Amino acid sequence: MTGPSSGFRVEGRDGPARAGVFAIPRGEIHTPCFMPVGTLGTVKSLTPEDLRGAGVEILLGNAYHLYLRPGLEVLDAMGGLHAFMTWDGPILTDSGGYQVFSLTRINEIDDEGVTFQSHIDGSRHRFTPELSLDIQATIGSDIWMAFDECPPGDADEETARIAVERSLTWLARCGTRYETLVAERGSDRVGALFPICQGASYPGLRLESLRRTLEIGDWPGIGIGGLSVGEGKDVTRSVLETLEPELPADRPRYLMGVGYPDDVVESIRRGVDMFDCVAPTRNGRNGTAFTSDGRLNIKGARFAKDERPLDETCDCPCCSVYTKAYLRHLFVSDELLGLRLLSLHNIRFLVRLTSSARAAILRGDFDGWADAWLDRYRDGAGGGQRA
Repeated sequence: MTGPSSGFRVEGRDGPARAGVFAIPRGEIHTPCFMPVGTLGTVKSLTPEDLRGAGVEILLGNAYHLYLRPGLEVLDAMGGLHAFMTWDGPILTDSGGYQVFSLTRINEIDDEGVTFQSHIDGSRHRFTPELSLDIQATIGSDIWMAFDECPPGDADEETARIAVERSLTWLARCGTRYETLVAERGSDRVGALFPICQGASYPGLRLESLRRTLEIGDWPGIGIGGLSVGEGKDVTRSVLETLEPELPADRPRYLMGVGYPDDVVESIRRGVDMFDCVAPTRNGRNGTAFTSDGRLNIKGARFAKDERPLDETCDCPCCSVYTKAYLRHLFVSDELLGLRLLSLHNIRFLVRLTSSARAAILRGDFDGWADAWLDRYRDGAGGGQRA
């Protein structure tokens, strides 16, 4: 695919785990990395300044949601999403394919595309691979995802195969539309287009999807979709182990929708470079913090007079300034500051986690570091599920 100047450089390996740098025109992304989800041009409750301070290098937006609100006319008039939300770093946009899965009650899928009913006002819309890329071009994101079909985690093999075939057909159409956009706009005004490997939990389908994806084009990176959608964690890890030897070694690998700390570490161990998930902010808004000793529900009565920080190993503003007692007070009093502070903490926690994993890979002791980290996280106060 002809597109913007980009390149992935592997700086260190320890088994399948990799430390790299993905250089794109808007900046360098150091991997492994976590991308906070800003579906509608905002990571809920946090400012771009908060995210920069937390060490975030790249955000995720969503073509489906931004198409509906604020809409393409507004985004075009405001100069794209970067200017609109005042974020000057890289942005990756999901194509809307995941919404085909998550909003199945209000859409109809056929080989040409998806007809859906807006979850906002009930209006009817038609999504195609071509429109998905046009939307991402208007958004002005730096990495575009191809439009795909994501089957549920418990899909039978025939359903999974249909999704693979449809996703490959749509990928070819995305590639054609992408070349047209490059010709119309110039290579400096398009994002890097990533395909998405599907196949549910079936190793043979996964490998076929990957092989045929690589035959369609020379992609700058690879998305791994259809995981963390209801299947067991052992299935996710098995699929990654199946794919890892066949994935191009010189391109970033993006595992879509994974963001719980132990899952991130286990996936890095299996060769993944990039992650996104709503988990850190969604958990934060509900009073659950990621800590070195597992997940912690700050609403617990035992924290009412606790003068310690949320996580003594963390350098975020939440942990540097506030006590557990105060944070608990904010949540039981329904004060907005609480959910903002925990959301910021959880984002910083995952940024620090991927940074620590990167350092361990470069030292050559990733497995030892990962085992020790996971033991502490999982064993902390009852397996990491603290009340």
